[in-house]
Amino acid sequence: MRYDYIIIGAGSAGCVLANRLSARQELTVLLLEAGQADNKLEIGIPGAYTKLNRTSVDWAFCTEEQEFANQRKIYIPRGKTLGGSSSTNAMAYVRGNKEDYNEWRDLGNEGWGYDEVLPYFKRSENNENFGEPWHGKGGELNVSLEGHRRTMGRAFISACVQNGIPYNEDYNGEQQCGASMLQFTIKGNRRHSTATAFLKPVLKRKNLSVRTGSYVRRIIIENGTAKGVEVIAGELIEKIYCNKEIILSAGTFQSPQVLMLSGIGDQTELNRLGLSSVLHLPGVGRNLQDHIWSGVSGLTNIPTGNSLIKPMNMVKALLQHLVFRKGPLSNSVLEANAFLKSDEVLVRPDIQFHFVPIGISSDYSTDIYDLNSFSRKDGYGILTILARPESRGYVSLKSADPLAPPLIQPNLLSDPRDMEVMIKALRKAIDIGQSSSIKEFSPDGVCFPTLPVTDNSLREHIRKTVETLYHPVGTCKMGNDERSVVDQRLRLFGIKGLRVADASIMPTIITGNTNAACIMIGEKASDLVLKDV
Repeated sequence: MRYDYIIIGAGSAGCVLANRLSARQELTVLLLEAGQADNKLEIGIPGAYTKLNRTSVDWAFCTEEQEFANQRKIYIPRGKTLGGSSSTNAMAYVRGNKEDYNEWRDLGNEGWGYDEVLPYFKRSENNENFGEPWHGKGGELNVSLEGHRRTMGRAFISACVQNGIPYNEDYNGEQQCGASMLQFTIKGNRRHSTATAFLKPVLKRKNLSVRTGSYVRRIIIENGTAKGVEVIAGELIEKIYCNKEIILSAGTFQSPQVLMLSGIGDQTELNRLGLSSVLHLPGVGRNLQDHIWSGVSGLTNIPTGNSLIKPMNMVKALLQHLVFRKGPLSNSVLEANAFLKSDEVLVRPDIQFHFVPIGISSDYSTDIYDLNSFSRKDGYGILTILARPESRGYVSLKSADPLAPPLIQPNLLSDPRDMEVMIKALRKAIDIGQSSSIKEFSPDGVCFPTLPVTDNSLREHIRKTVETLYHPVGTCKMGNDERSVVDQRLRLFGIKGLRVADASIMPTIITGNTNAACIMIGEKASDLVLKDV
């Protein structure tokens, strides 16, 4: 069977595209997803999302060794199910800074300034707590604050204020800087992924087909035009053709992987692996960016999430959630947030804090989202995040096998400016942890890293602990320079009938978590596609 549109990847942007394109009854749409349906119990339980890591719904990628992070290989989860990473992430709803999008526009991407993209954020949104002029009501995606503000989250915000970071009720509104409770893609104490919000309500549309367990081996290119896809489904290899366009929404790691497997990329790299070059496009896979973080932690004199990890408490909380949809598992592990500048001359913040009411292990275990890295004693953690990294990496192929993971080299901390901002961020986080508002519940103060600190001890702390925040972007950059992959309408340079629509098109990373921006990209991409029908 032929389809008008084939969407590769049922992640945050792909589910939005499937919804919007299939709303036109005369158009036939096929959505392909390598993972299976999103029916794993833990997906819907906000507080259980850490248990999704390294399971059947996680690609469980790993970087190459990081030269500036003690040669460590860094684990990076990516959603492998309907909804993609919106089905496996921490559910924080963060749009970024206005100037992020104005920067995209100023780089030559007309139509991507903040005033142009704001309507697309609002179109998707049903915000329970905020409204005009910054937020939408009645959209498919539910956004809400937690039902109750927890003790430690309130203490964190008070400590921020004591340290010169003002309270800001809505970081997605007029002003981003300040300390806030986080907004989440949660509805009725359940995760509200893009699969739940956009895809499931329209599955009965006769013009929409969704296929899971379908790996795209390559895009079929004939005479400079994308004509279809070659799909691996179990033991079968099938060719599926389209009438109009293929939209690649496989994510920052796998969108460039699919392009390279299809012969689109740097010719030298393709030839090295024995792949025929269809189009020399050297920007494919380049420009990889990700937020990075290190941690500050202290022990508390009140129960926190560390108590929840204990088996009997977890069983009790699970039953409470399943029966009543209440209790600690109704919340994300994340709780509060702050945006701040390392230097007041900056136009936008370059540091972000995530506050978690869970103590981080002090033994330099890596990956806070692995429960083994949490302290066995009650505590809290402040994730100190580099929001505007200067380091750049790349994605390439390890082999020509389409089922093999891509080669991921983010080059964390390769730009020395990143380390210097991280040191400033950690010092500020330590000051917050030593504030009276926090010490009321954590009398001994910050215990990780060990105080007192020096710049050198903080550098070593960062090298031992640094992780990405799982926000990879940029590997199919939108723009008009020699490293760009798509134009401002998301059309691939040099190939007709092929667009890319996911986080990989971001020319520069946004200031904050990336999921909301991916949903916006799906919304705007659908309009761009439909205008060309």
